[in-house]
Amino acid sequence: MQKFIINGRKPLKGIVKIGGYKNAAGPILAATLLTKEECIIDNLPLVTDVFNLIKVLESIGVEVEWIGEKKIRIKAGAQVDPEKMDYSTVEKMRISVLLIGPLLARFKKFKIPHPGGDKIGLRPIDSHLEALRKLGAKIYEKDNFYYFDSKNLQGKEVILNEFSVTATENLMMAASLVSGTTIIKTAAAEPQVQDTGNILKEMGLKIEGVGTHTITIKGQKQLQGVKHSVISDPLEAGTFIVLAAVTQSEIEIKNVIIKHLELFLEKLKEIGVNLEIRSDSVIIKPSPDLQATKIQSLPFPGFPTDLQPMVSVLLTQAKGKSLVHDPLYESRLGHLKELKKMGADVEIADPHRAFIFGPTPLKANKITGMDIRAGASLIIAALIAKGESEIYGVEQIDRGYEKIDEKLKKLGAEIKRVDL
Repeated sequence: MQKFIINGRKPLKGIVKIGGYKNAAGPILAATLLTKEECIIDNLPLVTDVFNLIKVLESIGVEVEWIGEKKIRIKAGAQVDPEKMDYSTVEKMRISVLLIGPLLARFKKFKIPHPGGDKIGLRPIDSHLEALRKLGAKIYEKDNFYYFDSKNLQGKEVILNEFSVTATENLMMAASLVSGTTIIKTAAAEPQVQDTGNILKEMGLKIEGVGTHTITIKGQKQLQGVKHSVISDPLEAGTFIVLAAVTQSEIEIKNVIIKHLELFLEKLKEIGVNLEIRSDSVIIKPSPDLQATKIQSLPFPGFPTDLQPMVSVLLTQAKGKSLVHDPLYESRLGHLKELKKMGADVEIADPHRAFIFGPTPLKANKITGMDIRAGASLIIAALIAKGESEIYGVEQIDRGYEKIDEKLKKLGAEIKRVDL
């Protein structure tokens, strides 16, 4: 257990290089279970969730060798046995749910405990289970475990009851080794879904429509090994873009896939952020005239729910009354209660809507991030607050951000990581 100590209002300047996307690395690592051949996965983010997922894969017999700082050789050969799974590690992370699809495709029976993850509200996997049942899977729950039987899997048309990213990814992987054609409707189109589709295509899967809301898959008898590099992280990029804007800094953010952040960047322009968009980078310059706006989180290509907490901090420094509406998770606004401790003028109307009045100077305080993105937003708040803030919940931030404190120090931030 650790905390960050941040002395705010320090001038920042420099360059940030964005790493691999944790939310894409999860399904990509899980997808390597679909072949017995060797795969090479590059640009892995060095974050807790990725390390834990690799630990789970190793526990069931997957061979993993680090051949570079962010590059692994991975082989899920005939020795893989899901009965040997490290269940305690599975329970620590939400992305462990992505093991269900490939395990269903490859094994007749297995069990998995309830997945862990962020405390941002109820996140049941009912959409996953209902979709997989439509493919023919038999599933029941007992003693905090889900039990799966895949012997009757068959390609079908499946209509998801929501734009669920992980349910879409699970269904794509489960259908990859199933006979017949599977059509997924109401599919999610997020960047990590697209990257998952890319690696499956590289492995030899006949798949069309990835990036749209209808995906067609023709199941194969077997898939081949592959070399694949994880896409860069749009959420880390968005976090540093907001951080630069709210601290009135001049910072260049490199390795940005612009098409994954188009609506987000348009909304920042509307707020008054001074930004220059290049082919694969964004340059932020001081933005003295920030204006209130309305933010509504929606599935891709809409405004990302995972960047709403950061923009909420930005809006505390914008002139006027802003509305934040996040209909996706009922506890996604938890960071606003921490911002109020720092002096933010915030009115939480209900679990999904809040009004933010600005500009309001923030003051240092002891604050806690209950999930990855809330923690990152509080780091941003501490950087503009007067005095020395203590941020707890660092273990949550480390699940999704690679050495964020070291990157901030290079920009000139005064931040320390301290053991509790």
